[in-house]
Amino acid sequence: MASSREKEALTRVLAHEGGYINHPKDPGGPTNKGVTQRVYDAYRRGKGLGTRSVQQISNQEIADIYDRQYWDAVKGDDLPAGVDYVLFDGAVNSGPKQSIIWLQRALGPLYKGRVDGTMGFTTIAAVNAVNDQDALIDRICDQRLAFMRRLTTWPIFGRGWSARVAEVRSIGQAWATSGETQVANFYDGASAKAFAEDAEAAPMTAPADAAAGAGIGGGVIAGTLQSVQDQLLPFSYASEWIGKIIVVLTIVSALLAIGGLAWSCYARRKAKQLAEAMGPV
Repeated sequence: MASSREKEALTRVLAHEGGYINHPKDPGGPTNKGVTQRVYDAYRRGKGLGTRSVQQISNQEIADIYDRQYWDAVKGDDLPAGVDYVLFDGAVNSGPKQSIIWLQRALGPLYKGRVDGTMGFTTIAAVNAVNDQDALIDRICDQRLAFMRRLTTWPIFGRGWSARVAEVRSIGQAWATSGETQVANFYDGASAKAFAEDAEAAPMTAPADAAAGAGIGGGVIAGTLQSVQDQLLPFSYASEWIGKIIVVLTIVSALLAIGGLAWSCYARRKAKQLAEAMGPV
């Protein structure tokens, strides 16, 4: 670990992560101090070591994994104070790519590159061009919360995530403005991984489009029957039952068309909101 800020940031991230957790609804699976079993297995294989339970992870292994896979991934040493910690915490919780996406979107027009979750020169230059790091941290945390609220796991872990992000925001802004350090706390559920793969599904528009199409088609048929009825006026009985069919068909067609169009608008609006919250996946 090259910088003292990395050590201080790690202390706070570890406070948020707590110890060993294996919640059945946590998409990260068995996790110890923020390191999942999958990440630990990959790390040990890369070192030519046999796999073992993440419960046995050493402090040195934790420091090494956090340094290489999270701090370096978001280029923490190249970021301003406070922003580095906010990106670091987000990377541990949701992956470096997702955390960088929040940053790129939060940068707004200052960022001229693609929102791709890659911390390149363009992203770093945009961060350094920001005059108000406090406001940038606010926008990053807002992006993070909007993302989390669209996950299927939000009802289970949302309260803990909200508390964690609020504290990350506070610590990051204090760091950015005055250099003051604040302690971090553990919140129940806050250590659960928040992955894009768990995003809620966008409502389907196909059934609504089909209903609207059926309604419009039914209206056409009703119009055709109306012309047939006019031709059968001399035959009062036939004309009467055709008239009843027309009334029923017209009502059903109108309901299908209106309902289908209304649901289609709702589904497209929800899909747009989901895309805005999730960003590129």
